[in-house]
Amino acid sequence: MDNEEKILSLMGLATRGRNLTSGEDQVLDAIRSGKAYLVVVASDASDNTKKLFNDKCTYYDVPVKIWGVRDKLGHAIGKEQRASLAITEAGFAKKLVTLMEE
Repeated sequence: MDNEEKILSLMGLATRGRNLTSGEDQVLDAIRSGKAYLVVVASDASDNTKKLFNDKCTYYDVPVKIWGVRDKLGHAIGKEQRASLAITEAGFAKKLVTLMEE
């Protein structure tokens, strides 16, 4: 299993454990409420979307990663295309960051 598959299956696990939110509004809520430990923005998201999450995450001191594509992010969590995800559990967030930086 390569790194990308590991990351995507971990996102699927986080979703099933209710430790992941997706969709712009829910992710922004998670950032503002301090529930987000990591925000993932698809590399094929619009520049406005990337800037929005980058700025929000910088302000609220939440790590943000530009990773993957919308199709695969959505598929991994059993939804339509997703441009943004928030991981709301520290362990998952830490593991995902480690895998994304390998």
